[in-house]
Amino acid sequence: SGLEKSFKITKSSCHPECRHLTISSTHLLPVEQAHSGFIMAWRGHVLHRFVFQSYFHISCWSSVGNRKQGLQQLSIGANCDRIATVEHEFLHALGFWHEQSRSDRDDYVSIIWDRIQTGREHNFNKYDDKTSDSLNVPYDYTSVMHYSKTAFRNGTEPTIVTNIPYFMDVIGQRMDFSDYDLQKLNQLYNCSSSLSFMDTCSFELENICGMIQSPDDNSDWQHLSHVPAGPNTDHTNMGECEDSGYFMHFNTSAVAEGSTAILESRILYPKRGFQCLQFYFYNSGSESDQLYVWVREYSDAHPNGTLRLIEEIKGSPVNYWQLHHVSLNVTSKFRVVFQGVRGTGLSNGGLSIDDINLSETQCPHHVWHIRNFTDLLNTSPAGTEGKIYSPPFYSSKGYAFQVGLYVNGTDDNPFNLAIYLHLISGGNDDQLQWPCPWQQVTMILLDQHADIRQRMSNQRSVTTDPLELSGCIYICFNVNESLPEGLNQTNKQNKTKQNKKQQPKLSS
Repeated sequence: SGLEKSFKITKSSCHPECRHLTISSTHLLPVEQAHSGFIMAWRGHVLHRFVFQSYFHISCWSSVGNRKQGLQQLSIGANCDRIATVEHEFLHALGFWHEQSRSDRDDYVSIIWDRIQTGREHNFNKYDDKTSDSLNVPYDYTSVMHYSKTAFRNGTEPTIVTNIPYFMDVIGQRMDFSDYDLQKLNQLYNCSSSLSFMDTCSFELENICGMIQSPDDNSDWQHLSHVPAGPNTDHTNMGECEDSGYFMHFNTSAVAEGSTAILESRILYPKRGFQCLQFYFYNSGSESDQLYVWVREYSDAHPNGTLRLIEEIKGSPVNYWQLHHVSLNVTSKFRVVFQGVRGTGLSNGGLSIDDINLSETQCPHHVWHIRNFTDLLNTSPAGTEGKIYSPPFYSSKGYAFQVGLYVNGTDDNPFNLAIYLHLISGGNDDQLQWPCPWQQVTMILLDQHADIRQRMSNQRSVTTDPLELSGCIYICFNVNESLPEGLNQTNKQNKTKQNKKQQPKLSS
């Protein structure tokens, strides 16, 4: 049986065209035992302590800010368990009101009061700038804290109308933090560095992000915007932006067999001991041309660094950019080293790399790159005739699974892309426990913005339940709406110690 999630497909504002779709997933992983609460600490001081309400509580809500009452309640209820909704509630607890509650909101949106459900009006209250500080950040239609146009409506007409019509279908996104969300959060808590981000490079500037051409080779990587044999454009802008769009290219057609070109990153300083290197690769050379990814690690014993091979990439030339993830496990200062090697046979082009990102996170275990997705959207019918399947994948425990995709939704829910996770027969079935107990998979529709920090990928997780032996889990999400209509929109009261006024617990 399938485990289904569905998404509303919209064009990414961070990429010029929705030409291809990339779905990445982790392995099926054992689900950790849930904790009743946790402590968030900052500079040695306890800021907030939260206790989650029952997972099957009817709603998702939070008080705004630290109420300084010890254990503080925050509810992540049924149908609230998508990452952006959890982020929304925690931003409340960290001190953030809804975006449409800003003192200047009337300059940007209009609240249609007679369309709001009775008893829900307080969710649209406007607060002065002493209560709700905008931190000198512009009004953010893309904020994860903004309500959708349909929030708490009593009919079919919108409750929020944006003064700029373009943003009517933007407000209420529940994919991830916006850039301004993160800017305000970092500003409020004086955060100037990231725990996980290390580096990003789209090669738009002549300094190529501080990378260096190694003296230990006999050729160089070139800073180009196109190559006759391909690529015709970079990956960042796809040729959409005039006088921009660069990548690095090793021209294997102009050098002898065995020639090498080495490009090294600036020196990097790890904190966590594991990293994920992500980049796009284009091969227009020979199928025997190769790209090697190394790390040069520095230590007191080896001040000039020692090279360690991480991955070898080879294959037949293709006429598109391919996404690669490479897992690193570096604990001392290091450089990432890209080495291109000219192979045998005819080459009309060479090897190209673009949009490099390095973060101290775990790489996805599997990636399904769907080519020409725009064409599929335009030609695929809703229902089973428009369903496509990924290649089979294996989890770390040995379970075989496959991803099914309804490109234009199911018959009863068209236009909302639906993803099914299928457990399938595999080579290890006789040695595995069945039913497959409490394994979790996370599927991500990858935003292809060149800078990993500015991506708003759409992420869903599903968990196998050994008591559910047939049927499927069906949840329909429209990313432009905060929550399914009529669900999880309760609002409660909470007395504060700072004053005698009652502060509402705000709904998503």
